Amino acid sequence: MRPKEQHVTVSHPGYSDEFYSEDEAASAPQEPAAEPLNKTHDTTLAANLEAVRMLGLKLPTDPRWVNVAEKTIEEILTDHAFCEQKAATMGVTLIVKFSDHARLVDEVTPLVAEEWGHFRKVLKELKKRGLNLGRQRKDEYVVALHNQMRKGGSREQTMMEYLLVSAMVEARSCERFRLLSLYCEDEYLRKFYYEFMVSEAGHYRMFIDLAKHYLPEDQVKQRWEEMLVAEAEIMASLELRGDRVH
Repeated sequence: MRPKEQHVTVSHPGYSDEFYSEDEAASAPQEPAAEPLNKTHDTTLAANLEAVRMLGLKLPTDPRWVNVAEKTIEEILTDHAFCEQKAATMGVTLIVKFSDHARLVDEVTPLVAEEWGHFRKVLKELKKRGLNLGRQRKDEYVVALHNQMRKGGSREQTMMEYLLVSAMVEARSCERFRLLSLYCEDEYLRKFYYEFMVSEAGHYRMFIDLAKHYLPEDQVKQRWEEMLVAEAEIMASLELRGDRVH
């Protein structure tokens, strides 16, 4: 049985500019995580719902997802690697499409480097476990989100669509990585995914802030609320799969 819909509001977890080299983590200056993130390892149902509320999501992931996912962790690692690669690609797309928006270029450029570093970090973890990357899989969740994007309108409105879809993917990824950091039996992977959780929370906030910088805040909030409703419906329609991050 799927969890009931939760009505929530957007909060501000803060974000990290941390990125990874092929050898070890190399950290750029980063904002400290806001206080709520310090409580992320409270495993009660109330804490799980609060984490979802912080991210603005309306429907929490069924916690059984972790039990399914860790049975084929190599599948999750593979899908995760491609998610990071696609996130880097989306960042490049934003820069190319909206290169005359200085703040967007300044903030998304380090994100591209970080996401590509994350791809290499996950790839390294696969190799450490004697696994190959394999072929890319279709991400039904992301495809469905992109189908929700409005066509037409001003250039800034088109940019908002891209930014809010990107924010949504980061928010849901953060929520999923939090579950892995809490419930995965592999202690190393719990720490591994905690780092990704913090990073994704920051990316989500950054995309929301960029949208509000370039468009009226009330317009962004209204569109974000519409996307949250659509995202919950998408989540409710998808099969609970242990071989996908989303």
